[in-house]
Amino acid sequence: MAAQILSETDFPDGDLWVFGYGSLIWNPGFDFVERVPARLIGEHRALCIYSFVHRGTPERPGLVLGLDRGGACQGLAFRVARERREETVAYLRAREQVTSVYREVMRSVWLKNQSRQRVSALAYVSDRGHDQYAGRLPLERQLHLVRQGHGASGANTDYVLATVKALEGHDIHDGPLHQLAARLRADAGHA
Repeated sequence: MAAQILSETDFPDGDLWVFGYGSLIWNPGFDFVERVPARLIGEHRALCIYSFVHRGTPERPGLVLGLDRGGACQGLAFRVARERREETVAYLRAREQVTSVYREVMRSVWLKNQSRQRVSALAYVSDRGHDQYAGRLPLERQLHLVRQGHGASGANTDYVLATVKALEGHDIHDGPLHQLAARLRADAGHA
């Protein structure tokens, strides 16, 4: 399945905003000029992607975050200088589009800064038609997948716990993700 990516004309002429809702919050991996709390409306953060590379394998998949249809998502918007845009997009495509499970899109996000401005930001949204789209899974199934998942970027449990820690560091509460993290911490005796 071919990656669903934007054309060069879909990007703004100036600086590029990138919306982070998961591991980009704690490990962006690219240079940015500023980082601002932001809200995206119309999609929500969900553990809805089977991970076959970064946090699992096809034989023992993990479970990672995607933006899924409906609701809203609190995250961070990163402003990338215009001269770093091309290399940043190339980096994000290599990282996020390994198996083409995300659609690369521009979305309106509202910055939680003094001006409360709306900007268009690059985001990676779940492709509901992809084989790795897991949809909404019960908590016990999520726990099973996260506990078993281990891939090129490490243990799936570490990914979930690092994401929740980063969210908490930015005063973002995600009920379902925090519930899962509490169970994982209990497993490790860190409740």
